Amino acid sequence: MKRYTLLSLLLVFAMAFTACAPSGGGGAAAPAEEAAPAEEAAPAEEAAAPAELPFEVAPEAMNPFNLEAGDSVEGIFFEGGYGRGYLDNAADIFRALHPDVEMSVDGIQRVGDQLRPRFIAGDPPDVIDNSGAGDLDMAALVAEGELLDLQPLFDAPSLDTPGKTFGETLFPGSQDTGQYDGVQNVLLLSYTVSGIWHSQTLFEEMGWEYPKTWDEMLDFGDMVLETTDMYPWTYQGKYPGYMVWGVLMPLVYKNGGIEAIIAMDNLEEGAFSTDVVKKSLEQLQELYTRGQIMPGTEGLTHTEAQAEWLQGKAVFIPSGNWLENEMRDLTPEDFNMVVKPVPGTTEDTYDSILAWSGENFIVPSNAKNPDGGLEYLRALMSKSNAQWFAQNVGSIMPVVGGTEGVELSPAVMSANAIAEASGDATFDYMWKTWYPETLGFETRDRTGDLLTGRITPDEWMEAVEAVAAQVREDPDIVKYTREQ
Repeated sequence: MKRYTLLSLLLVFAMAFTACAPSGGGGAAAPAEEAAPAEEAAPAEEAAAPAELPFEVAPEAMNPFNLEAGDSVEGIFFEGGYGRGYLDNAADIFRALHPDVEMSVDGIQRVGDQLRPRFIAGDPPDVIDNSGAGDLDMAALVAEGELLDLQPLFDAPSLDTPGKTFGETLFPGSQDTGQYDGVQNVLLLSYTVSGIWHSQTLFEEMGWEYPKTWDEMLDFGDMVLETTDMYPWTYQGKYPGYMVWGVLMPLVYKNGGIEAIIAMDNLEEGAFSTDVVKKSLEQLQELYTRGQIMPGTEGLTHTEAQAEWLQGKAVFIPSGNWLENEMRDLTPEDFNMVVKPVPGTTEDTYDSILAWSGENFIVPSNAKNPDGGLEYLRALMSKSNAQWFAQNVGSIMPVVGGTEGVELSPAVMSANAIAEASGDATFDYMWKTWYPETLGFETRDRTGDLLTGRITPDEWMEAVEAVAAQVREDPDIVKYTREQ
């Protein structure tokens, strides 16, 4: 199903329900199934859900992976902008369903640094969220046969949607980017909309309107410098990759369309040094040459830059829709953060956005208890946990019914609004996932140089094109292709 269809479905489910949030950590109970005739009824101990579960569980959905008493399951997960509450809530669901199975949950940073030695030793955890800075190279794990095919999970009965398989409860198309050569190696937990964030309260107080073209954005920045004590822009300086996917790649799409993106993904010769790419780089660097980037930005972590933005030191910052939850404790009560698209060269490209499914959950093929890892993922993306996620994290899992009874915040509503407006102009690019430690690192670092004036657009293209050629010609790097 096309991505715009997925977005339409997501928005229908996210916006069609009025506020009536479930209390506590659980979601609303699913309707009980109609009772079977007495002679066909399953024994009560097979059909009844444990008392701690807030929903009914069909007999066939109780233990599809045949976990046994005394088993243990180890989960190690990236703990970032979404926090860890939803991970713990899923573990509570798991423990209620399997009280005789030990389930451990650990939240970490820099997953690759910490877990790579365990993969080398042949002792990986049973289930992992491989996300965040310093994550494991997913393509390399796939090429080395380290990841389990998740199809058995997708074919298993849904935990709390009777009559459906797990896969049938997920929005169509939401898991496509977790496939490698047609094999579902990754479960993607969230749907992320990226763009440029600002305070709607500030804009209303100042009588400002958000720019619709890049030239208008630059002129707006000049106006901010001339009339206020704020800077127009900051970004997550120590992690300039935020400006790659947050601004640069949307500009490439708006200037060159999906054809320019596909050429990059397929490592076509010269794809990273076209006139389209050069124009996009020149547009981006004007933020620096016009003095519109807050001084000191380069030395800030993501949370430090975001804190400066929340304090009113800069008007704009790029991010995904995890931003609200990541900065919840530091956000002023009347800030009213909202997200808008990156403006393009012409107004007719304004609505297009970069969006993707994210949070990469994997089950290592050499884990001690991979079936336990699959069962945890079934609880993780149950409807009940999706509702908890929407209510407490302020973001959306691509799970049917996952926002029932949940009131969404202005930040989430603004993300939904630009996703709806984008329609079939929503795009993603794959080279960041397929070649993260080559092209991903090179574009990140060179973009940091570009935004501080250390290199020119031509030098950026020369450096990145050279790395693209190395990847293309290296027989030891597995290559992937895309058609659309």
